[in-house]
Amino acid sequence: MAALQDLRPRGRRGIAVLVACVLIAGGAGWYYFASPRADAAVNSADGAKGKPKGPAPIPVTVRQVQSADFPVYMNGLGTVQPYDTVTIRSRVDGQIIKVNFTQGENVKEGDLLVQIDPRPYQAALEQAQAKKAQDEANLHNAELDLARYSTLAQQSFASRQQLDTQQANVNQLTAQVKGDQATVDNAQTQLSYTAIKSPLTGKTGFRLVDPGNIVHASDTTGIVSIVKLQPISVVFTAPEENIGAINAALAAGTVPVTALASDGTRTLAQGHLALVDNQVDQASGTIRMKATFQNDDNALWPGLSVATKLLVETKKNVVVLPNDAIQHGPDGLYAYVVGDGNKVEIRNLKVGDEGATQTVALDGVKAGERIVVAGQYRLTKGATVDPRDAKGTAAAADKQAANTPPEAH
Repeated sequence: MAALQDLRPRGRRGIAVLVACVLIAGGAGWYYFASPRADAAVNSADGAKGKPKGPAPIPVTVRQVQSADFPVYMNGLGTVQPYDTVTIRSRVDGQIIKVNFTQGENVKEGDLLVQIDPRPYQAALEQAQAKKAQDEANLHNAELDLARYSTLAQQSFASRQQLDTQQANVNQLTAQVKGDQATVDNAQTQLSYTAIKSPLTGKTGFRLVDPGNIVHASDTTGIVSIVKLQPISVVFTAPEENIGAINAALAAGTVPVTALASDGTRTLAQGHLALVDNQVDQASGTIRMKATFQNDDNALWPGLSVATKLLVETKKNVVVLPNDAIQHGPDGLYAYVVGDGNKVEIRNLKVGDEGATQTVALDGVKAGERIVVAGQYRLTKGATVDPRDAKGTAAAADKQAANTPPEAH
């Protein structure tokens, strides 16, 4: 009984605490729902339910369709070749006593490259000159005898036979002197061959023979090779069905050719078409061509593989659009055009020549219209867009876009 009496006061205090908590919670609820803030929140929620908001405009990137000149290029692959190539060989037999160039350096036409021992050829020249001098002396004496016989024959102191014999002797010695002169000329030529000079201006390669070695006129390896790099050539091919267009462009004037790195990302040089081969390669169905480049900066090097772009034609004042705007669908090509109210419509396209970044539009769009080039994956017909130009700035309005002049191609 004493224990029960101790618990009763504690139970009464717990009930009192619980009642106090309920009263406090009820007062807080009355204050919230009765306050103006609660009324505003309820009214705002009710208004939002009564007036639902539309979808936000879709951000897209646009560009203006242009009317411009469109260059038509023919792409190909080619190989750089020297404009001229010479393998230096000896034309006489002998020992190399001097090499007058450094491997890999540039040389000029007429520069001395290699000196072969000239002494045997100098001796042969002097021997030929001595023989000629001897025969010239004999000829001079025979001519004097002929003059004497001619005088005696007029006075009947010499026979006609003696006069004719002496004339024949003079003629024979004259011919012998001419032969001696030919021998002298040949000896001088052989002597000149001992000094090997560069036949062109160009760049030397590896030296294949060192000083002190014996070279022969019959050697096939040569001493060094020289290539002409300025100007330089590129040999490339095109399909045989393009021969007509290439010949027409060549007949009209200079045909520009651009040489690019093999991956096509970097321009190396600008040149022109020099010639078209006189026959088609039947095995590959292609025609070979050669282009010439000044190559002042040596960007082109013999043996280098390059990509080529040959300007076949320039179409004047045609409608062009960016390649990024062209979409592929089940019914063909199409594009999204931004119209009034920044709403898009789908246009079926008919295209012509295609370039690296732009394509000729034959039908479907007109110059001055705005066309979507990025963000098409979210678009549907009639969707409202937030157009921004290709540089990332917002397109202000339809009127402003229409008044923007087209870019020159």
